[in-house]
Amino acid sequence: MFLVHTPLSNMAACTSRTREMMGLLRILRHFPQNERLLSTSILRHDAASDGPPKFTPPTKPVIDKTQKEASLRRFLSPEFIPPRQRTNPVKFSVERKDMIQRRKVLNIPEFYVGSILAVTMTDPHVNVNLNRFVGICIQRSGKGLGATFILRNIVDGQGVEICYELYNPRMCKIEVLKVEKRLDDNLMYLRDALPEYSSFNFDMQPVHYEITGDVPVSPLKIKMKPKPWSKRWERPKFNIKGIRFDLCLTLEMTEHAQKWAEPWRPYDMLKEYDTFSLEEQIFKEVQENLRK
Repeated sequence: MFLVHTPLSNMAACTSRTREMMGLLRILRHFPQNERLLSTSILRHDAASDGPPKFTPPTKPVIDKTQKEASLRRFLSPEFIPPRQRTNPVKFSVERKDMIQRRKVLNIPEFYVGSILAVTMTDPHVNVNLNRFVGICIQRSGKGLGATFILRNIVDGQGVEICYELYNPRMCKIEVLKVEKRLDDNLMYLRDALPEYSSFNFDMQPVHYEITGDVPVSPLKIKMKPKPWSKRWERPKFNIKGIRFDLCLTLEMTEHAQKWAEPWRPYDMLKEYDTFSLEEQIFKEVQENLRK
């Protein structure tokens, strides 16, 4: 048996240090929030006496350099752009403030003519006090607080259209089930088309779409019912691209429609005006106010 002789000075130093630590713990027992901190520091001090811990560098993140960053799609709702008329700009400025305040309460998503929407509104004439309608957007019109859009669907074999006011206080929810554009900016000719192009299930699930990139444009060209139609869609002034006229019109009818052609329309400089700078200004104003 071997006996190890420890100097009395070292033993006394360890004993005094232990007594000091125990005394501090007794004092801090009245302060529970500090007892855990002190005990943790003591453990760290004891661990540090054995030597510093081994440094383990963090793993490097994997960066895919082949993937390009997609820029967010900028979208300004068309009702924010005032028409080119002799109107008071103060009126549209005041309306924009009301529209922005309304958008802070109601989420008005991005949609176009040709998108499929589900709109929920309060209705005092039903038992559940809510009315939900699903349909395809066939028209957007109006400026400012008077902006409207029309949804169309086939219910029990009958075409149903509802014109909604975009900033109506009774509007509860606007869901975009499918974001899509069509070849035309106005789809009112669906009234004279086959019912299959306006039929949508009320239990339709939303289709996922990316908020980056361009909005997909559907190349669909529909088939019309036999004439008569609500309007003479074959005439050049409507400039319809989404109808298969070759299936519903004869060659003589097509030539007869060209008599109402307006060849000066492409050279009419006052038909449309450049709103690029105006859109930039209004877009910045809307974004700044929505962040507040």
